[in-house]
Amino acid sequence: MRRTAVVTGASSGIGAATARRLAAEGFNVVLAARRRDRLDDLAKEITEGVPGAGKVVPVTLDVTSQESVDALAAALGGCHVLVNNAGGALGLDSVATADLAEWRSMYDSNVLGLVRVTKALLPKLIESGAGHVVNITSLAAHDPYEGGGGYNAAKHAAYAVNEVMRLELVAEPVRITEIAPGLVKTEEFSLVRFHGDEEKAAKPYEGVPEPLVADDIADCVAWAVTRPPHVNIDRIDVQPRVQAAPHKLHRE
Repeated sequence: MRRTAVVTGASSGIGAATARRLAAEGFNVVLAARRRDRLDDLAKEITEGVPGAGKVVPVTLDVTSQESVDALAAALGGCHVLVNNAGGALGLDSVATADLAEWRSMYDSNVLGLVRVTKALLPKLIESGAGHVVNITSLAAHDPYEGGGGYNAAKHAAYAVNEVMRLELVAEPVRITEIAPGLVKTEEFSLVRFHGDEEKAAKPYEGVPEPLVADDIADCVAWAVTRPPHVNIDRIDVQPRVQAAPHKLHRE
């Protein structure tokens, strides 16, 4: 029997790469994100291009909306793996100049969104007998940097939720994994952070010979969820070889 994986934030970047990889691993995949047109295109791409892919279902989902999350849970038959990937960064302001609306938005998507979806799908994960929640955080959750206050705070909160879940669910057949990426070059993360300013969005990657790409994170997800059910991968910190910390990169 094929297992079913739900991937939030699946319309681009790490989410889309994870969906492709889990399909290649034999999972039925539920693609969940706000941009339905992108999900439809991705579903077609996977169905037609990934050998052995199971069922691929696009579902419109806004993790900041309880109604949207409830609709996902109601439509879902079973769930074995949940990848909480939806979220992101906004701005690079100091605490002194913080845009509190951006901080609130980051907290709602990165933390409350993670909790909303997990809470809604947890009964199905437990019922599966071998559930797995994978939370995509960031090295920013563990190593603060200047200008990252809002994102650091949100991802640190997501990390805290991840750790609490592992404690609370230790008697249940559900594994909890955190994956904390360093610098990952995707088509949208930095562009969204800098509100569409392409020049600013390109700067974090300038001179970095080989940043991570979305497929590198998808590889980590696939490895974690395909371990035997008694094996829990607590946390994977992953960064490019030329990165020593969020604020320490070798640039050529």
